[in-house]
Amino acid sequence: MASPAEIERKVRQLDNDVQSIYEMLASIEATQKRQGNRLTEIAEKQTEHGEKLDQILALLRGGQAGTSDA
Repeated sequence: MASPAEIERKVRQLDNDVQSIYEMLASIEATQKRQGNRLTEIAEKQTEHGEKLDQILALLRGGQAGTSDA
């Protein structure tokens, strides 16, 4: 049977391990939020580029490019 000191040491180690896991999860969460924000920025830019490409194609085909001068 384990001594009380040995059990206490194991409990402290498990507590440290749990705290380390929570720190890793927080880091992962922060990274995923940054990546999500970046993906949103890329999607918005892609939409903007698509709109500009539509305007360019309309001009090349002899149509109207819309009301934007961008």
